[in-house]
Amino acid sequence: MLAQKESKYNPHQFLINGHLQTLIPALFRKKIPLPFERERISTEDGDFLDLDWLKQGSSEVVIISHGLEGNSQRPYMSGMAENFFNKGYDVLNWNFRGCSGSVNRKLVFYHSGASPDLEQVVLHAEKNYRSIYLIGFSLGANLTLKYLGEKEWPGHQKIKKAVAISVPLDLDGSSQQIDKINNKLYAYHFLYSLKRKIRQKAVQFPEIVMGKSLHRIRTLRNFDDAFTAPLHGFKDAADYYRQCSALQFLPAIRKRTLVLNARNDPFLSASCYPEEREANPAYICLHYPRQGGHVGFSPRAKNERYWSEVRALEFIQRENYL
Repeated sequence: MLAQKESKYNPHQFLINGHLQTLIPALFRKKIPLPFERERISTEDGDFLDLDWLKQGSSEVVIISHGLEGNSQRPYMSGMAENFFNKGYDVLNWNFRGCSGSVNRKLVFYHSGASPDLEQVVLHAEKNYRSIYLIGFSLGANLTLKYLGEKEWPGHQKIKKAVAISVPLDLDGSSQQIDKINNKLYAYHFLYSLKRKIRQKAVQFPEIVMGKSLHRIRTLRNFDDAFTAPLHGFKDAADYYRQCSALQFLPAIRKRTLVLNARNDPFLSASCYPEEREANPAYICLHYPRQGGHVGFSPRAKNERYWSEVRALEFIQRENYL
């Protein structure tokens, strides 16, 4: 049986709170140069996804999903990729629609519950591998858990384990959390990037901004109400959050899964730390260290690996992880 675990992560002595543990890695971590090979695949609806591969002839592949307004080359993505590549795994870092540097073809883009895109990536990869492991960060972690807890997708067959890091398990609660006054810096950063994508999209699809004023959108919930929800078939932001929050899918997951959420993550509400009885302890390990921030977990020394990378590798390689 897997169980909730209060882990000991000891941050650098100067990273005294969740904000510093979030911002310092995000701002100052350098991207690791890796020999990625770019592949573009077509989606069933006529769009495309850009995939970045690290291949060495392994029979096992790790598929890694990024966070909101991230991409396959972010330092946290390349760090995790290097960690597994050095241990003999092939690695696939994939870009959500519109996140690879190219504007995607369709009016839709990506969101926290876009399971069909993850399924297409898994199916594309599976023919060459015996075993598949999934790792997701933040939005990508929510997507990973939702995908695993939904209906039996054909791509589930070869998936052995999954790791979800800094997961906004309750999208509504996390939306409220990130829009709080002390988190406005994060919200501004995301909104700036998201609005830029809408302006780029409007060149191809002018109707996307009809009757909407981008300058009046001040919160992520406003953005999801105006764009994310209607573009992807949801009534409004509340409906989007309700249908796509991974929290409700945890009991149905049948793959061994590690959920790694720091207690001081500034993005996560109290509802993002479910108790064991709310999940599925036979398959899910709930791992809530007191420190770490959001997609942080930076090492105490330069020559050490990021703590989340160490934990992810341990979980995937060990038969019993308690």
